[in-house]
Amino acid sequence: MKYKQIMNILSNDIKSILEREKLQFDYLQEIRLRAGYPIILLYAGKEKILSIKATERSIRETLDYVSNYSLYAYENELKQGFITIEGGHRVGMAGQVLVENGRVKNLKYISSLNIRVSHEIVGCADKLFPYITHNKQMYHTLIISPPRCGKTTLLRDMIRQISDGNEYVKGCTVGVVDERSELAGCYQGIPQNHMGMRTDVLDGCPKAEGMLMLIRSMSPQIIAVDEIGAPEEVQAIKYAMHCGCKMIATVHGESLEEIQRKPLLEQMIKEQCFERYVILCNKKRVGEIANIYNKDGVMISTGSRSV
Repeated sequence: MKYKQIMNILSNDIKSILEREKLQFDYLQEIRLRAGYPIILLYAGKEKILSIKATERSIRETLDYVSNYSLYAYENELKQGFITIEGGHRVGMAGQVLVENGRVKNLKYISSLNIRVSHEIVGCADKLFPYITHNKQMYHTLIISPPRCGKTTLLRDMIRQISDGNEYVKGCTVGVVDERSELAGCYQGIPQNHMGMRTDVLDGCPKAEGMLMLIRSMSPQIIAVDEIGAPEEVQAIKYAMHCGCKMIATVHGESLEEIQRKPLLEQMIKEQCFERYVILCNKKRVGEIANIYNKDGVMISTGSRSV
């Protein structure tokens, strides 16, 4: 299914090139197309540069397939720089930006595409649950990870297991604010990824506003968000915690020490808002757990654990 979803949006020449490569799509993470430059794949965590260059024509043809020949119908998505297609795969775009009243209105003359292949790895969070639960309840958990280390894949499986329940946590109502349509991979409002039977998703919604909407309308026991960082998001997380919701969030970073130096998160760490910090890396493989800390910043687990 994943193979067909990706191949269906590619121009015929690029499709033929990938077919000749005989790729295993479970290992394909990104396809980068830049007009006039070689096609670059992120494959099994490593860059693979093909000998064939992408052309303006192949990029235009791919855009036609991505947008069903109607880019103007995706104006709201283009403001964010990407379109999510069936299967939850995300097509990022770069080109000339149209600005109106100081805000991005649209993109045109698109010259670069980044097709990020959505992966579900069922069970990839199994090894983490003994460290982030207690008496069948979740700890407030912050996942700290550099780019391309599997944090979204890990968070997705955590949501599914928390929603359905497992031996470490009873099934909980989970509210997901999926601002970039990466977690649930919604297509026309329907999650394409398995998010669990007790999960409600706000797709394409700003995180801060979405968290408040979920609290008011869906009574979540757990709220999950990806890539926090804005002041209003931090305030919304604190509000959700005070309302009795357990929080699971991710943030870009290399270490707990680095996060402590970020003004927006420094105070949350001092106040011990989060009870667990999970550090990811990719020294040996994508999704490797480097360390796990408790709310006091004391390491409670270390070593190479693949998620």
